[in-house]
Amino acid sequence: MAMDSIDTPSSPSQSQYQIGHPRHFYLAVDRLQFKMQTLVDLLDLVGRRPCLPIVYSDLAEDERALVLEKFSQVTTRWNQISHAGAENEDDIGKDDRSHMIIVTDACLPLLTSGESPLNAHLLINYELPAKKETYGRRLAACLTADGIVINMVVGGEVVTLKSIEESTGIVMQEMPMQILDIL
Repeated sequence: MAMDSIDTPSSPSQSQYQIGHPRHFYLAVDRLQFKMQTLVDLLDLVGRRPCLPIVYSDLAEDERALVLEKFSQVTTRWNQISHAGAENEDDIGKDDRSHMIIVTDACLPLLTSGESPLNAHLLINYELPAKKETYGRRLAACLTADGIVINMVVGGEVVTLKSIEESTGIVMQEMPMQILDIL
């Protein structure tokens, strides 16, 4: 996984986060060509955790197909490894399955029309929206009150990230290396 390394005094601990409020992180990637592989690595890592809903926004159709294919391969491999000792399908509980939701801004639930939010625990923004309103709509339509947002950025997108951060009053921290500690 190719990421910028920014020195932080210490990794965030669970006690630093307020319960009931979304936690916002960014994952800076060195170059655009590393962004997709970093996403696949991230999905591989968080996909190992059972029952972790993921919402993922705004990919082009080809990129979305690639991510789905890679994620399918990873979760299939993980399920085979983790359930190798199970004697039959009844031994495999529903709680051991990973759940993933992929959406674009165009198909987000319309909360004003009475559609229910998706209520995911983790929102990964592969592409940052240009407007803070779109960012807020993603949060409202997709994320639980105490969910986690990971914004993937490369190069010039840091400016967009800072703009969203300043205009919304949200503090975005660097994603910790031990992501499972925050989930």
